[in-house]
Amino acid sequence: MDSAEDRRTTGGGRPTSRDVARLAGVSHTAVSFVFNGRAEGNLSPATQERIRQAAAQLGYRPDPLARGLRSRRTAVIGLVTDEIASSPFAGRLLRGAMETAWSSDHLVLTVDSGGDPAKEDAAVAELLDRRVDGIIYAAMSLRRVRVPEGLHRTHSVLANCLPEDASLPAVVPAERAGGRTAARLLLDQGHRRVALVGGLDDIASVERLRGFRDALRAEGVTVPKEWVVRTGGEISGGYEGALRLFDGVPAERRPTGVFAYNDRVAAGVLHAATRLGLAVPGDLSLVGYDDQEHMAAFLTPPLTTVALPHRAMGEAAARLLLDAIDTGRTPPATVRRVACQVVSRASVGPAPTP
Repeated sequence: MDSAEDRRTTGGGRPTSRDVARLAGVSHTAVSFVFNGRAEGNLSPATQERIRQAAAQLGYRPDPLARGLRSRRTAVIGLVTDEIASSPFAGRLLRGAMETAWSSDHLVLTVDSGGDPAKEDAAVAELLDRRVDGIIYAAMSLRRVRVPEGLHRTHSVLANCLPEDASLPAVVPAERAGGRTAARLLLDQGHRRVALVGGLDDIASVERLRGFRDALRAEGVTVPKEWVVRTGGEISGGYEGALRLFDGVPAERRPTGVFAYNDRVAAGVLHAATRLGLAVPGDLSLVGYDDQEHMAAFLTPPLTTVALPHRAMGEAAARLLLDAIDTGRTPPATVRRVACQVVSRASVGPAPTP
């Protein structure tokens, strides 16, 4: 039986799969194999490439309605998140997910719940009613989350959060490895008197500190208890923590390197250093975390930082979900950790000589 797509005429209208078959010199079935994911084992790579080139030349795209009727899919995935509007990182995660989905001919339907559990449950129910092929649930700060009702009724993946009940696959930053990376940036420049400023009672804080200590321990370096200054995650916390470490303390008894919990904290450390007459990186080297857009690169000096991989998490979560949709198999409820990359700028230099 001809599909809805193939009943269209080609007189100036949208090209059909039969037009592609004629241009490529192959059967209509061969074109169907390529665009329905059945080419492997049925067509040679050369034939597949010839069909794709003909499709590109004609500007042909498979009819999503006809394809959905055949596959019982909608080619739409849902993305429910807690705070798109207020997070500086939301755009990166969304772009990663959307572009990965688009490359597989899927659209992303996004809902911002504002962190309201009732709205999250309602959003998931609405997406299920619209028969999306799967759902990504994303948090804009790393935490353990209650899994919204309904996520277990379709293919689902968590991004930047962990399920409280360990029931779904999750994609999160490799925070402990990121802490090790931050420490190595200072150790490799000869710093042995190093401190950590900022942080909350959350997963990211705990994991970054563990990684930081891992790297120092491997070099035989011990961080004095008073040099781990937990003052929160804002600029004021960085300023307060730096004053505790440096104000009135002789040069030989203070840290030469600081790892800040995030870039906002690092900005506070820089403000305090300026007030106290400390040059960065001459007297003090500083490493941030997050690579916050419109901030890290514009501080004085520009901040060396460990970037949170929001875009890569969006890409990885979408790819994991699309693979589950394509195979029909639910992925195991494991945690995938995405590497946090260094962004080198100008706030780290050699340890000052005694």
